[in-house]
Amino acid sequence: MNWEANTQQKFKLMISKIPVFHRHITEVAVTKRAEEIAKVREVSQVEEVDVVSAFFTDVPSPFYSMMVRLLEQTGFDTSTARKSRLLREEEK
Repeated sequence: MNWEANTQQKFKLMISKIPVFHRHITEVAVTKRAEEIAKVREVSQVEEVDVVSAFFTDVPSPFYSMMVRLLEQTGFDTSTARKSRLLREEEK
């Protein structure tokens, strides 16, 4: 699937900031999930919202704060996804 150019650039920067021993698995898992989310949204390319949603869906809780910090440092808008995650946690 195609990626929006700016989103892909920010994603690559984000991946480069992840500790080396988690880098590959994170890239593979988030890429797969972001593309799945984009397909469900019926769009032709992966956009920022798909990448952020993939991180919030698939990253284990112990890495949550680091992930949010890195997403924001690389220019991703996490506000919508964070609100969504909080709502999901309240439903449990």
